[in-house]
Formats: sequence, C-alpha cells, structure tokens
Amino acid sequence: MCNTCIASIVYCIVQTINYSFLIFLPWEKGDIGCQWRGYFGYMTISAATYSYLVQATSRLFFARFSTKYPWLLTFKTHYYLILIHWIAVLIIPLSSVITKDIRFRPGLLCWVPLKYTIHVAYTVFGYYFVPIASIMIIYIYIYKRIKNERKRAKSILHTVNEKRDLEVLRNIVILLFIYITGGVPTMLFLLFTMEIFYLAGIVTFTLAVTVEKICTILLDRELRQVVWNIIYSRNRVTPFENTITQTRNATNAKRV
Repeated sequence: MCNTCIASIVYCIVQTINYSFLIFLPWEKGDIGCQWRGYFGYMTISAATYSYLVQATSRLFFARFSTKYPWLLTFKTHYYLILIHWIAVLIIPLSSVITKDIRFRPGLLCWVPLKYTIHVAYTVFGYYFVPIASIMIIYIYIYKRIKNERKRAKSILHTVNEKRDLEVLRNIVILLFIYITGGVPTMLFLLFTMEIFYLAGIVTFTLAVTVEKICTILLDRELRQVVWNIIYSRNRVTPFENTITQTRNATNAKRV
C-alpha cells in the first residue's frame, strides 16, 4: 500500500509539471523536452497501475504460498518485489525517448500521436491492459481459492481469517475499479478519436487518483481512525477556564 501511495504521489507531481508546461509555459516547444515529459508521464501511469500488480502478487503469496514457501512473506522478498516494480516502470516507457514519435504539438500533452498505431497499441497494452488483466486474473484465482477453502473450513479461526482476506480483497478491487474508470475516456478516445474523450481523459485519471486516496481512507478502519484523530486533535477547542486552571496548577507545582 505504501508503494502505491508513493507511485500516486510521483504521478501527481509529474502530471502537475506536465500541465504547467501545457498551460503556463507554451513557449517551451522543444521536441526533446516533450519526449522526456511524455516518458515521465507514461512512467508514472505505469508506476500506479503496476503498483497494484505488486499488491496482487503479495496477496497471492499470502493466500497460496504462505505454507509451502514462507520466505515469500518476508520483508526482504517484498523489498525485491518493489525494486523490480520500479525498475520495470523505468524501462517500459523507454520507447517514448528512443523513438521520435512524440513531438511538441501546441495545446496538447506530450503523448504518442494516434497516427503511430503500433506505438499507441504498445502504450495501451504495456501501461494499462497488461497490469489490469494480470491483477484481475490473480484476484479471481485468490477469490476462488478462498471460496473453496471456506466450504471446507471447520474452525472459527479459519472463518475469521477468510472474512478478513475477503474484506481486503474487496477493498483492493474497489480501488482498482476506480483506476479502471479513470482510464475509460482515454480508451474511448483511442477507439473513436473524439476530442471530448481526449479532454475528459486529461482529467479523469488524475481525478481517479484523488478519489482512490479518499476511498483508501474510508475503507481502511485503522487509517480512517488515524486521520480522524489528527483532524479532531487539531480542531478540538479547550475551554478558557480549563486553560487557566491548568496554568495555575502547573505554576503551583513548580513552586512546590
């Protein structure tokens, strides 16, 4: 989850920079700079989507291989998993800078133009379809396995653990669905090349990241309690009389 949060933060930072160039720095027309902005833009998108694949892989380790391969549950394994994730998302969008397909176009973000069909197909499959499809396959497998074990469960402990796993699975699927929804306008734009879908796609994915973070807080009891305690402690008003009394008591204690 922390890895996904970091990926989302990096995404927001990079997209803010890209929009700043688009809106406030229109005189920056270099193709090389545009290629690198496109690279980092695609990199952060893949970082967000593949971070959920890392989560799904981790859940698979716990659900399927916890008994047979306990070393898969260690922090060391997950550190390697996160390292592989970031190396992969740095390599996958290299086509943005290796090729010359991305060029500066006034009023448009530095994405691959639709006329480069093969490159566009690569971006759709590499950054979006492959991780989403892999995540769905993994979670369908986990769900079926938990469901089968639930039928054979005899102890209360197993039932509690399965309910917890199903709750975690439900929450992750909800968050993943939000990301999928955010990418729908872009997919429609690639299919129908209508400008309205392009304009909507600029906003929806960033909006999806924001909504996903809000839902993360709402779905996680512990995180929701922490946020509530922070907000409550900052907004709590101490009566003036109690403040005076506490000050007097502290002064008297020092004198004694």
